[in-house]
Amino acid sequence: MKNPLRIGIVGVGSIGRNHARIYSQLPDAQFSAIFDTNRATANEVAQQYRIEAAGSLEEFTDLVDVATVATPTSSHYEIGKHLISHGKSVLIEKPITEKPEQAEELVHLAKQQSVVLQVGHVERFNPVLSALEQRLTTPRFIEAHRLSPYPFRSLEIGAVLDLMIHDLEVILHLVRSPIRNIDAVGVAVLSQGEDIANARIRFENGCVANVTASRISPETMRKIRVFYEDAYLSLDYQNQSGEIYRLVDGGIKREAVEVEKDEPLKRELSSFVECSRQGSQPVVSGSQAAAALGLAIQITELARESFPDLKRSRGRRFGPPGA
Repeated sequence: MKNPLRIGIVGVGSIGRNHARIYSQLPDAQFSAIFDTNRATANEVAQQYRIEAAGSLEEFTDLVDVATVATPTSSHYEIGKHLISHGKSVLIEKPITEKPEQAEELVHLAKQQSVVLQVGHVERFNPVLSALEQRLTTPRFIEAHRLSPYPFRSLEIGAVLDLMIHDLEVILHLVRSPIRNIDAVGVAVLSQGEDIANARIRFENGCVANVTASRISPETMRKIRVFYEDAYLSLDYQNQSGEIYRLVDGGIKREAVEVEKDEPLKRELSSFVECSRQGSQPVVSGSQAAAALGLAIQITELARESFPDLKRSRGRRFGPPGA
């Protein structure tokens, strides 16, 4: 019997702690180590799970076979490169890197090292999306909304790279056609980057996607509607529910979509561990994540052109009211 994979996490902030919770529960895997530059946080999490808090990335690397990278985006490339170079399979939280060329370098390196490179686009593991994929034909129009209250984290990136990128990756997966053109707008409210953004993406096959993201909403919403020639699906990622509307005998018939509810992150991490064990292709590969990143950067640039005051505001201090 093979020894269980030793699993570790670099970065145990809010996202990394969720990974820790799930890794500690996975069968046939050994949650072994963490590394975080905040020693107090690292020691707290290590004590909670009775694992090793490495004093350096080099020490951490020797303690694990596979690892999650849940640090700020600006460090994804260097940390991912180090781990992959040492033969470790990695799951890097989205966005994969700051630049598409960095992402492609990691993809190439992972192929050279024969290790798994998976990226944390967790909605691909949402049972709602599985229900959609079972009914997938050729989408004609897609509408996605992703709204959340102000996060007080990931503020080094705007709403497109923080939120919208989830929907962009899903849309690229569903449509599978080259992009013809993109229109985008954005507004900065509390941050240096866009806090609200909308993009309209036209594909070569005729499909159009309208995508909205906001991180200053009073409510949380994660919904997608996919229109086909004779029906459309309305799906709620958050509540893991959905409805399908069909034209039947001259009228609209509505049916509930059966969804077997489960925690998407648990499914994602279980899949990552299994892919790492078998050396198989992950559900969201580095190449797919790089494509989503490239599209998100294009939209970010277009959105920021729509509010020129942002350029003049560079260097000003932004934050929540009263900060």
